[in-house]
Amino acid sequence: MKCTVFRSSLKDFTYIYLLEGQVLEDLPIALLKVFGEPEFVMDLELTSSRKLAYEDIHEVMKNLADQGYHLQMPPQEDATGLLELPEKKETLL
Repeated sequence: MKCTVFRSSLKDFTYIYLLEGQVLEDLPIALLKVFGEPEFVMDLELTSSRKLAYEDIHEVMKNLADQGYHLQMPPQEDATGLLELPEKKETLL
């Protein structure tokens, strides 16, 4: 499965994978507005045995097949939204 990857000009670490044969104008208008000006990154050949740095290859391929694109959002530093605090240490008196 061939696709083209674009980087968002507005949001760091945000990418759109676009299935070969699809054009940016096919994407939902609301998505294009928040994505900003797409910046070409690379053309990519996807196979089920290929590994991607931050995305599950099967999810990317499914989204490409179902909707013609896949949106990669920034990695979450903490999925719970809470910071992990260090454990309290007992103090000696």
